[in-house]
Amino acid sequence: MTDNDAFIAGLPKAELHMHIEGSLEPEMMFALAKRNRVSIPFASVEDVRAAYSFSNLQDFLDIYYQGADVLRTEEDFRDLAMAYFARAASDTVRHAEIFFDPQIHTARGIPFGVAAEGLLAGMAEAERAYGVTSKLILSFLRHLPEEDAFETLKAAEPWLGKFVAVGLDSSELGHPPEKFARVFAAAAERGLKRVAHAGEEGPPAYVIEALDLLHIDRLDHGNRSLEDEALTARLVNEAMTLTVCPLSNIKLCVVDSAANHPIARMLRLGLRATVNSDDPAYFGGYVNDNYKAVAGLLSREDMVALARNSFLGSFLTDAEVAQRLAEVEAYAAKFRRR
Repeated sequence: MTDNDAFIAGLPKAELHMHIEGSLEPEMMFALAKRNRVSIPFASVEDVRAAYSFSNLQDFLDIYYQGADVLRTEEDFRDLAMAYFARAASDTVRHAEIFFDPQIHTARGIPFGVAAEGLLAGMAEAERAYGVTSKLILSFLRHLPEEDAFETLKAAEPWLGKFVAVGLDSSELGHPPEKFARVFAAAAERGLKRVAHAGEEGPPAYVIEALDLLHIDRLDHGNRSLEDEALTARLVNEAMTLTVCPLSNIKLCVVDSAANHPIARMLRLGLRATVNSDDPAYFGGYVNDNYKAVAGLLSREDMVALARNSFLGSFLTDAEVAQRLAEVEAYAAKFRRR
């Protein structure tokens, strides 16, 4: 273990961009397929991992939706959540705000409540077991019509008090944020925060739409914002948090290598960037792996800034944020004295 690896391992942090279905490891996929007697198009764990070679976002999504088919019962979703939080706790994640894609499951005939109750049970159990707090984000699939998103919001009504925000994910190109302006307004009326994937494969214009039409509280990805100087300056001025996912960016060919990742430039420009794992089972690493992937571009103070930003960009209360920031500063201070 390098000095940087050891520093990252102990650094308190939050994770703000993680799709719970994307934490389904091949071993669990096979276990759940057996438990639920579901056929999957892979002969072995090795076959699954061999299939994780993507040239773009859609390549990934095709296999992602296949894998989710093994999730059938509340127990499955609880186990999925617990497995993620066990890993997050080992990465010194103190708080996580996770995405949940209900349309993947309701389209397969799985009632909204089965997935929601299972995840919420796992989140509560994980807080007791590992001390990791968490919040749940209801994410809409942007390749589906907005009417489908409205139906999902309606189905979620008995549980809306358990969600902190709505999000927008899936295929970005050809599905601009403006497509979902009405359902995001409806979510805001119900007291939910708003976040959206924009500027991953889509152009800077999609980020502007997310800001102006969806009125987002946090920007997921946002890499391509850097192509527009005025937009970048606006994001800095508005202290908009960007939930950046290095290994995802590399795996999906958003950037060509870790050496060319823009995370260091984002920090130099004053952007409130964070590091997250996105879909860790598919992209080769959890949050600490993502820190390590770009550690060669960063100083330790940069890493502290990323951890600090992760709490500042969270939907924790001001008092909770202050407590977590104090933990980050205390940890960093120990290393500054060495």
